[in-house]
Amino acid sequence: MDRRHLLKGAAAVAATGVLLPAARAQAADDDTDFPTAEWLPATASNFTPSSRPSSYPVNFVVVHVTQETFGDTIDIFQDSARQVSAHYVVRSADGHVAQCVRERNVGWHAGNWDYNTRSIGIEHEGWVDRPEYFTDVLYERSAALTASICDRYGIPKDRTHIIGHHEVPGSTHSDPGPLWDWGRYIRLVNFT
Repeated sequence: MDRRHLLKGAAAVAATGVLLPAARAQAADDDTDFPTAEWLPATASNFTPSSRPSSYPVNFVVVHVTQETFGDTIDIFQDSARQVSAHYVVRSADGHVAQCVRERNVGWHAGNWDYNTRSIGIEHEGWVDRPEYFTDVLYERSAALTASICDRYGIPKDRTHIIGHHEVPGSTHSDPGPLWDWGRYIRLVNFT
């Protein structure tokens, strides 16, 4: 075997070793905190990198209604000019869950920095005055997600810790609105 052939082989092996960790790192970034969620990341300029829960305790889940379609919500979170994001979005028709911000990071969803640092935000496709968007599968999949978050962070599964956006101090929002069935939702969270 000549020297040139050996050097080519060595270079190929070295290049493979350099590329593989990067490929693994990318795959790790695509992993979601909720196993069945699809990773649809918000732009990095729409959340604050962090190391929660060591940097901030996570002790709330904030329930939102998008006032948009699922697709438009994802587009908004991926638009750096919008300055908004939530950790998850749940689609109305089939309960599909997308994760947009890793739970360790601070999503910009509550309109209150203290609550942003201490909560996971879940957006639900729909409008507060259109109950047809609050489907059985949306409630069920969202409740499973909320139960998982509560279990992982030791958050009590009650209305003191699972709150609506309108309950965040200083909020100017009304979501999830009067048509959101809190009794049903909390029952599902506790029995999922």
